[in-house]
Amino acid sequence: MKKVRRNRAVSASMASEYSQSTPGMTVRRRLLVLTAVIPVLFLVVLLRIGQLSIVQSEELTIRGIAQWTRNGTVSAARGKVLDRNGKTITQSVTAYIVYASPNQISNPEATADALVAALGVDRASLIAKLNQKGVGSVIVKRQVTHEIIDGMRAKMQIPGTKENPNPLAGISFGEDRLRYYPLGQFFAQALGLTDIDGKGQSGLEQMYNAYLAGAPGRIISEVDAKARMIPGGSEYYVPPKEGASLKTTIDSSIQAFADKAMRECVDVNGAEQAMAIVMDPNTGAILAMSIYPGYDPNTPPRNDLETLQKLMRISTISDAYEPGSTFKMFTASAALDLGLTNPAEGFYCSGKITVDGDIIRCWGAPHGAESMQRALQNSCNPVFVQLGLRLGTENMYKYLKAFGFGSLTGIDLPGESSGIMIPKSSVQTVDLARIGFGQSVAVTPIQMIAAGSAVVNGGKLYKPYIVEEVIAADGEVLERTVPQVVSQPISANTSATMRGLLESVVEDGGGKNAKISGYRISGKTGTAQKYVNGIVSHSVHIGSFMGFAPADDPKLAVIVIVDEATLKPDYGSTTAAPFARQILFDSLQYLGIHEEYADKPQVQVTVPDLTGKTVLEASNALRALDVDIVVNGTENIVLSQLPAPGATVLSGSQVMLYVHDGDIPDAQTLVKVPDVRGMSVVEANRQLRARLLNMKIEGSGIAQKQAPAPGEFVNPGATITVTFVAP
Repeated sequence: MKKVRRNRAVSASMASEYSQSTPGMTVRRRLLVLTAVIPVLFLVVLLRIGQLSIVQSEELTIRGIAQWTRNGTVSAARGKVLDRNGKTITQSVTAYIVYASPNQISNPEATADALVAALGVDRASLIAKLNQKGVGSVIVKRQVTHEIIDGMRAKMQIPGTKENPNPLAGISFGEDRLRYYPLGQFFAQALGLTDIDGKGQSGLEQMYNAYLAGAPGRIISEVDAKARMIPGGSEYYVPPKEGASLKTTIDSSIQAFADKAMRECVDVNGAEQAMAIVMDPNTGAILAMSIYPGYDPNTPPRNDLETLQKLMRISTISDAYEPGSTFKMFTASAALDLGLTNPAEGFYCSGKITVDGDIIRCWGAPHGAESMQRALQNSCNPVFVQLGLRLGTENMYKYLKAFGFGSLTGIDLPGESSGIMIPKSSVQTVDLARIGFGQSVAVTPIQMIAAGSAVVNGGKLYKPYIVEEVIAADGEVLERTVPQVVSQPISANTSATMRGLLESVVEDGGGKNAKISGYRISGKTGTAQKYVNGIVSHSVHIGSFMGFAPADDPKLAVIVIVDEATLKPDYGSTTAAPFARQILFDSLQYLGIHEEYADKPQVQVTVPDLTGKTVLEASNALRALDVDIVVNGTENIVLSQLPAPGATVLSGSQVMLYVHDGDIPDAQTLVKVPDVRGMSVVEANRQLRARLLNMKIEGSGIAQKQAPAPGEFVNPGATITVTFVAP
């Protein structure tokens, strides 16, 4: 019985297993699995499609466009910089970018050799660029001139073979912009530079970069997988927006006069640097700003950053210096304005004055009894020490602040300095005494000429400026500068008094070397100490002259500063005043400001023999003949003279007295040819006739060339051929 039950149990188990593994059951199970899996897979695909088409759409579109298009930037034409008369000072010109497509270059070595020969690029870095994989194109060089590109295009036309393809195959060109300065070193520091991308780095180029830059355009072209242009493919062009132009207050002719004078100033004085600013004293408009030595912004020394930064420095606004005696005009103005003195007040100069135990000496021999006016003419330190002390700290600082010292002028150039003033709370009596005659205070040239203009223009301190208008490419004026009065440090009456006093400095005082026959000139000279390694140097100085013309109604203000002249004496009256005179004369003639009074009738006089005489004796002898003198040297005995004794000159001429040892020309037989370049016909003739030389005139306008050359020695009566060109 038991055996039967076991067999039945086995049979039931087998029947159950059979029933579960039938084909119908297997199919149903698979269908159920597929029914569950397929929707999941479909959902995954949908999610992926959504991610690609929605989430990553922008990224993938950009990648796709990048693969089948070439996107190039079209540089915008940077705005021009113009002078006040519309003459172009700088502009952008068309240049080119050279591209290479590594995918199209079969022999990188040969291509590199061809590009190095054409463009002068570094071979090693170029080969690295050409060997890049998966890169559509690389930039080989920017700002390539039209002439070079024409030469490369001609070579690209030479057919190659499969075995020896043209080495320039795979090279293409794009449009670029190059900043061009047609006048070279003209106004270079203040004008500034741009980098290779056309962004302003310094000067006006930096200050007005947002206006000048414009907006770049784009050009998009269809290409194949190897970055080759598809024949008949689409091309999309977005034109660039041209930058606005700057119309400056600079007068290119007056700037040229200043540049010429500063070159000669450095050469004649053996100076480290010379700089000049010419300004309209009635508006604050800068007519010229010259710094020499300079550089040509077309070929700046970019590989020598230290030298480049030094040459780019706008010293006229950034470098502070002790002004010396030119500063006395501000002490005088303040004292007169407060009624603390008057031009006729009597003083006495013993050659020195003691303040709080410190001995302050006059610059030369004691002047003895003198009026306040004469003290200004003599540039007498002790008198201005007394005037400074009379003013007191409160009043002195009140007037200095009103004149703009210790503050930025706000001129539209980057890098301006505010100068250095002792804090009012720290000023000692001896400091106040020294400030009175131009020590213990440091100023910038732009501060000086702005403040000096306020002394003579009726007492108004104007904010100096260079850009008159910002003009859009379509001619719309985007911005216009209006002259701005910052303060009125002195009254109109005080200003009128100062005009007369400063005119007397040029007529009868230390500013005689700035005197111009037929014109009324006012001004003040200065000779300042210079600190070398933090210590006052007694061997080098800063000479300066600030002048105004015409004296009774100034239309021009000029300041000339000469740094470290090696020619002695290095006083401002000898190093700076003659060159300020040259700038003023040329500018007055150019502006059509005619001589205010006729010269005395000129007569011929015979030059006496002055050798062996003292400077005073020689001076008296020449003045009796109505002949001016120029003293070359610091000694007191005349060693030689030019013209020679017995020569005949016109009254009003100058005689050079050599009172130092060294190289002295043979004044007895030869005449040194003066430099008349940049002068008018009248002035050039006057200069040559004063040296017994004749002039042959070629052309008209301003003297550009002369033969024999300046500095040569010729026989008296020789003829100098001068070529004049209209400005």
